[in-house]
Amino acid sequence: MAKARRDEAWAYFGELLKEHRETAGLSQSELGDLVFVSGGYIGLFEQGIRKPQLDVAKRIDTALQTGGIFERTVRHLINKSPYASYFQAVADLEVMATRICEFAPLVIPGLLQTREYARAVTVAANPFATEEYVEEKVASRLHRSRILKDPTRPEYWVVLHENTLVTPVGGSAAMAEQLDHIAQLIRDRWLLLTVIPRAAGAHASMDGSLRLMEFEDQPPTAYTETSFTGTLLDDPAVVKRAQRAYDLLRVTALSPAESLNLIEAAAEDFRRCARMT
Repeated sequence: MAKARRDEAWAYFGELLKEHRETAGLSQSELGDLVFVSGGYIGLFEQGIRKPQLDVAKRIDTALQTGGIFERTVRHLINKSPYASYFQAVADLEVMATRICEFAPLVIPGLLQTREYARAVTVAANPFATEEYVEEKVASRLHRSRILKDPTRPEYWVVLHENTLVTPVGGSAAMAEQLDHIAQLIRDRWLLLTVIPRAAGAHASMDGSLRLMEFEDQPPTAYTETSFTGTLLDDPAVVKRAQRAYDLLRVTALSPAESLNLIEAAAEDFRRCARMT
């Protein structure tokens, strides 16, 4: 299983945090209480294993009276990333996860996207972007998917809503390729995927995507995302509620075999449409 890894790019942040915390005479637990995270998380920040979100960095500045040094450091490190600021911590965590459970109601998850699908999604959200910007976003998304074939890959459980299979993102040919790609990953047992049919009606987590991540030596997290932002959640009570929502999604879905049949049928429909155009 994947081990937690120290990120050297964030090592300076952790060393600076430890220095200021000790100067203030606070233990990790005491500082955690002041910034509304656990003392264990403060320890992971100091080791460069986990990266604090911007709002946590701001609270650290307030607690330690540092004049904004931690906020500025986090902003600098975030700006170097190809990911949106709210997603950076998720991208960092997924390479350490031992299990990822994901639900997507409208768009194929990034870890499963093909180049043409990822490009279509990126251009749709950024119609005035330069080609360089689009290619950077697509490349970073495809780079993330490498974890699925890594020797230390996490267990990957996916629940898709049928909407994701029938919306022609990128056109019929691109969708046929995308669905073929997912079907092959399923047959190669890189993931376990089920589909919630439209006929199922209402379901849990109808207001956005949901991702759960488990780790070998860290508490589990949940991540929710809507069109314009995402939220990483690590409060144990909230994560437990998210896990229950995911359980409800799974029991609403078709069996893995039925889901694969549905994906293959949708791919064939798109292939037929592509031949007619």
